[in-house]
Amino acid sequence: LQRRLASSPEAILRSLQRRRARLESRQLEVEAHQRGALVLDARTALLQLDDLDGFDDMPEEENHAILDQATAARTVVELKAEIATLRRLEHRATEVQRSGDTKWSELAKTLTWLLDIPSGSRTDGQTVNEDALPFGAGAIAAPTPSRDQKIVIFTEHRDTLSYLHENIVRLLGRSEALVVIHGGLGREERQRAQERFLHDQEVQILLATDAASEGINLQRAHLMINYDLPWNPNRIEQRFGRIHRIGQTEVCHLWNLVAEETREGDVYRTLLDKLEEARRALGGQVFDVLGKLQFDGQALRDLMIQAIRYGQRPEVRARLIETVEGAIDRPHLEALIEDRALAVEILDAPGVTRVREDMERAKSRRLQPYYIEAYFRDAFERLGGRLRQRESKRYQITHVPAAICQHDRRRGQGERVLRRYERVVFEKQRIAGPGPLAAFTCPGHPLLDATLELTLERYGDLLRRGTILVDERDPGTEPRILFYAEHSIQDASPLPNGGRHVISKQVHYVELDANGEARHPQYAPYLDYRPLGDDDPDVDAVLACPETAWITGELEQRAKRHLIGEIVPRHMESVRTRRLHWINKTRAAVQDRLTKEIAHWDRRAAELKEAEAAGRVNARLNASEAWRRGDELHNRLKRRMAELDRESEIRAEPPAIIGGLMIVPAGLIAAMRGNPTPEPGPETLTDTQEIAAQARAIVMAMERQLGFEPTDVEFERRGYDIESRDPTGEQRLRFIEVKGRRASADTVTVTNNEILFSLNNPEQYILALVAFQPDGGHELRYLRQPFQRAPDLNVQSVNYTLRELMQRAQPP
Repeated sequence: LQRRLASSPEAILRSLQRRRARLESRQLEVEAHQRGALVLDARTALLQLDDLDGFDDMPEEENHAILDQATAARTVVELKAEIATLRRLEHRATEVQRSGDTKWSELAKTLTWLLDIPSGSRTDGQTVNEDALPFGAGAIAAPTPSRDQKIVIFTEHRDTLSYLHENIVRLLGRSEALVVIHGGLGREERQRAQERFLHDQEVQILLATDAASEGINLQRAHLMINYDLPWNPNRIEQRFGRIHRIGQTEVCHLWNLVAEETREGDVYRTLLDKLEEARRALGGQVFDVLGKLQFDGQALRDLMIQAIRYGQRPEVRARLIETVEGAIDRPHLEALIEDRALAVEILDAPGVTRVREDMERAKSRRLQPYYIEAYFRDAFERLGGRLRQRESKRYQITHVPAAICQHDRRRGQGERVLRRYERVVFEKQRIAGPGPLAAFTCPGHPLLDATLELTLERYGDLLRRGTILVDERDPGTEPRILFYAEHSIQDASPLPNGGRHVISKQVHYVELDANGEARHPQYAPYLDYRPLGDDDPDVDAVLACPETAWITGELEQRAKRHLIGEIVPRHMESVRTRRLHWINKTRAAVQDRLTKEIAHWDRRAAELKEAEAAGRVNARLNASEAWRRGDELHNRLKRRMAELDRESEIRAEPPAIIGGLMIVPAGLIAAMRGNPTPEPGPETLTDTQEIAAQARAIVMAMERQLGFEPTDVEFERRGYDIESRDPTGEQRLRFIEVKGRRASADTVTVTNNEILFSLNNPEQYILALVAFQPDGGHELRYLRQPFQRAPDLNVQSVNYTLRELMQRAQPP
């Protein structure tokens, strides 16, 4: 009750009202069943201090249940007297509530300053004395007031949260500027509140209990206010960690509201003053070890209870202050910081190198930001959305179409798509500015997923109908078929719609030719081809020519057989190895943590059972609660282990052919026009397979000479020809695109895919130029970051001047 009193008039008033109502109900129950009996039974007995072990870790609703029904009364007469006392306290609490709240006034001043609210626009009727604002001369430079600022406010109690919500809405004059997170919200509701706070420009304040202090990234804000201070320093660290994170670009400010001239306030004021001194001396690292502080072997909560019970005694107050000061002396903090910095190496150097190279290969194969951005902008606007560029490659969405929001709800994942986004980006490094923190719009983000799925609903049949594309770099006359397929791997976890949980999905391409050979291009091969032009033969003419007679419906089954035999096993093995390793680690961690918690509550229940046998009448109530919590944790352990068992049941679904297209060589198009392409002579030879192979061999020999281990991946169509690794692990993978030309050649042709890959991997991409001399010699040069901008997606290739590229390049 003391903690609720320190929190807000609303919290203490509601607590007293609930307590009085519970005891009145208990009085009526006793009088009805015992017909005037004077003695109460043990269910409403006095709580002892030991009975509150673990009390702070209980949900607030359980706190209420224990506190509201406990009483010091032993008879009905004493119970009536206690109820009368509660009525008087309720009356006093109501008077305090009506007389004004200094704590709220201080918060209102700070919010008015930080959000730059004009005094005339406030709707709560209060004025602000700016000279009294909480920015002293010795403080870190105060943040600049701004109406675009976002602020996180933490409180301990739901009653205070409701009280602050009402007051802040009145202060700001609009309810949409505020979102809340508390323990009563479901996971989807919490996630939506977090998304709105991060990405909706209209939302300025997040008001939360400690339900938002763990596992939530609130880095969009750099300002935090603790309206209530927890009796566990670890929770201050957890709260501040929501905004003070790796990647935060602003100085983070934290205000702690403490009631002066109170016993609790004296202890906390001493603690905060000493923390500020330590912060200055240790460069801010004190917050890294805040949760490890011990006060002469006691928890802070124990000191607070002593201060409340015995703080009127000068000797007790002096001892408490000395204990707090001793816990935050500099040598002790430095020892904690040094201990925290120690780390155990769990991977040897070759292991670290393997992990890093796997990550770099995965990055090179991922769906690149340029594709996502180009697709999303077009698809989003086709669906009625509005997207405007603000900073470089950073966009503001002022309107999300209702169709996208409704589709998101139909997906069964809650209304997670917002109506507007202050900023969205497609490249991870642009999330943190310049400008507001942005939503990273990548696969898995609800806005992109909903847009993609809705687009597929409307236009997906076009993939099945197929198309014809022209390969300008192929002088031959044999067409090929390219199939687009999806392959997913599931576990046994059920979904609400009755389906199974997809844990991995990959896109694959299978290219088939007239000889029955199958290839597996990896990197969006269609981007290197063009549609049929107005001057080309039409679709019917292409399908009627003899060269396409081998193309039948049986080809789809051939593509599936290739996928099942070659691609699916590799995908399955990769996912299974990684997944089972993660599940085994999770299983061990869950087993260890929950087993310890179960043992704690079982031990606590046994202790209380002994106390009950010794005559402690209230022990029965708390023993029952301890047994209940132990049983609940045991059931939770069984459920979690069953979930992990289902997650380890991994199976591959059959690959699904989503679409297909015919690739027609430029030579066939020319032949159908009646002007076949002439055979290139030695003087015009520029990019035949023979000269390309010679150039790759030269580059691979140079890479070996430089100490690297090169691999030729040209036929895998990754967007580069050679992957070269450093066996020592000191340097990153090198992705090398090789272009071989006669020295007399004028141009170098680079495909759309090759340009985009270089832009997405600028630090590791090398354009290797091999110029063959008439005397049989050659010149080799390496050009890093060869391309400055991406071509239009309708462009299949770009010609560059060979001389200009060679001048920019350097010897290897």
